[in-house]
Amino acid sequence: MGSRTALVEDLMERFPHVPREAVFKEDLLRGGVAFDPSALSDNESGEVKPKSYFIFSFDHGTLPELGEAALRRPPEEIILTGGPYDLRRTVVSVRVNPTSPYRVAADEEGQLGLYLDGKRVADVGVPPMPEYYRHTLSNGKSVMEVAPTIQWGYLIYLTVFRVCQYFGAKEECQYCDINHNWRQHKAAGRPYTGVKDVEEVLEALEIIDRYDTQKASTAYTLTGGAITKTVAGRDEADFYGHYAKAIEERFPGRWIGKVVAQALPKADVQRFKDYGVQIYHPNFEVWDRRLFELYCPGKERYVGRDEWHKRILDSAEVFGARNVIPNFVAGVEMAEPFGFTTVDEAIESTTEGLRFFMSHGITPRFTTWCPEPTTPLGKANPQGAPLEYHIRLLQAYRRTMEDFGLSSPPGYGPPGPGRAVFSVSSFMDSLPAAEPAGEPEQAPAEV
Repeated sequence: MGSRTALVEDLMERFPHVPREAVFKEDLLRGGVAFDPSALSDNESGEVKPKSYFIFSFDHGTLPELGEAALRRPPEEIILTGGPYDLRRTVVSVRVNPTSPYRVAADEEGQLGLYLDGKRVADVGVPPMPEYYRHTLSNGKSVMEVAPTIQWGYLIYLTVFRVCQYFGAKEECQYCDINHNWRQHKAAGRPYTGVKDVEEVLEALEIIDRYDTQKASTAYTLTGGAITKTVAGRDEADFYGHYAKAIEERFPGRWIGKVVAQALPKADVQRFKDYGVQIYHPNFEVWDRRLFELYCPGKERYVGRDEWHKRILDSAEVFGARNVIPNFVAGVEMAEPFGFTTVDEAIESTTEGLRFFMSHGITPRFTTWCPEPTTPLGKANPQGAPLEYHIRLLQAYRRTMEDFGLSSPPGYGPPGPGRAVFSVSSFMDSLPAAEPAGEPEQAPAEV
């Protein structure tokens, strides 16, 4: 292919059943986007909701390498519409890459657009600053620091433990920059609370609940690094679970409660359930046994792949299969030097994992891999996985769901192109536009 435009158009033609919006979205997620100064935010004092760095950097450079985008944050997400490809409304998480062939810039009339190879390919909308971000906690901390919202306001992302106890080359997942992201924000003098106080979380949620008059925020996720020992005297289930207990007691039924944690023993999983958590995300990261052992050395050492998968299945007995939604990092299957060398092999392996879980009624979801440069895999694979892999994965994912008669998982908003709000992969954009069971339609608010 002579240009990125030619590659994108070729894939849209070859895979017509994958929404064209998803092709652009996956390319932006895997390779990032550059921002003209005209498209940056004025941080928390402006009219645009800025990027919160809610857990990982999700950037293709360190803060010092991002230039003005490190001083004036880009928007948290962008919405693509229209253009020569007549794109339906598509929410995309922002991953900054100053060298990307994609660029967001304002035209002569001040209207933002997405440009690829110098040609405008879509109109760009940015999230308005929510009213709740304009208010601070009693101690002066911002709501964005304590309880940022993503997915166009749908999800409150509570990273209550900002580092991971899998530490160092022999334990850290090889694609994960959670510990580096903590270090870079502290080095830059940015507020970045390591362990969030439960009362601060409740106060931030109180502000969101008060000013989110349209009830756009529908779910919260409790997450953070793995806990192999204790934090504040609590093991992993009790640490993350006690936030859920406090939230559910203060705001019963206000949000769908989700927790991202390790695959824990069944008794610990039951504690999550008892604390009021509704959805459990025991992420399996990558399916292939060899790659799991190489890329997730801490998880292999402390739990092991087979036991991890057994615990995922066991957790379905506690939460119900539909409410167990393990994530994998789509693209690391093809990361050098150990990954698959062909798209065919990678898709075959990942589909094997999808079939394993879906045959038990469990519907995994995935995040599109962003090769952050401070991680071993990001450093060795700055271009990430081929775009064709990501497009074929969307096709394989939908087909596998159909094979097992499954529908889109709960807690992710509406599925379907033009309707989905999940921003860090296109799996919801690529599913049929039917309502998830028991979950009301929640379309993105207007910009």
